[in-house]
Amino acid sequence: MVRILALSLLAMSLVACSSPAPKASAPPPAAKAAAPASAAAPAPAQPDANAVDPAAIQALKTMGTYLQSLKRFHVSIELSGERVLTDGQKLQHTASSELDVDRPNKLRAQMRSARSQRDLFYDGKTVTLYTPAQKYYSKAEFSDNLAGLVNRLEERYGVEIPTADLFLFGTPAAPLNNIESAMNAGQDIINGELCDHYAFRQGQFDWQIWIAAGSKPLPRKLVITNRGDEARPQSVTLLKWNLNPAFKDSTFSFTPPKDAKMAEFVPLKTR
Repeated sequence: MVRILALSLLAMSLVACSSPAPKASAPPPAAKAAAPASAAAPAPAQPDANAVDPAAIQALKTMGTYLQSLKRFHVSIELSGERVLTDGQKLQHTASSELDVDRPNKLRAQMRSARSQRDLFYDGKTVTLYTPAQKYYSKAEFSDNLAGLVNRLEERYGVEIPTADLFLFGTPAAPLNNIESAMNAGQDIINGELCDHYAFRQGQFDWQIWIAAGSKPLPRKLVITNRGDEARPQSVTLLKWNLNPAFKDSTFSFTPPKDAKMAEFVPLKTR
């Protein structure tokens, strides 16, 4: 039996794996100009960078509650991310994904980029990873809900499901801890829909989210900035929703093509 590693399905965190930019040997001119001088006028007071607006946190919770109430949906995801070369030059790459979801335990994810093609099927009993280009597939028995599937695949096999937080918001596992700042940044139009814009800071990452205003608070756009890299690379994700999809149960079952070959899922600990 062929053994292949269960690699990440889609590079949804391109900013996190960018090459480090060269560090400056001296402070940049702007930093020097900001040094205190006896003749300089006092600097204006700055807002508290660590302020957490409870309303911004509540917006995430409200979004999560609504997402958890959706039983069946289809979401199309378009991602652009930056990779930073060692000389500081940025290269932008794109990827896309299509998710079909039937809660509590059915998922089909199709992930595409110029470098990778991955399909994932989960029918509530078996999870299957298929690589169309190589025509290999791997299967594992599983019977948890989608939040459990997300955690299990990442922890045991290093497999990341696109926008996995969609299955975590509205649950105790929602990524709301360690938020250092949270603010309402106003409103924008995303793909023709009015959205509330929120900005957050957690550790070395700043992230922004645009949530549809009104009775259906769906996330429509997400921007992540890696402050751990001097080049501040970003990823931008756009989401389009269909809350009345027409898929069947067979959508979540995998039937291998005649020339496909079985491969073994390799847990992280055996690498």
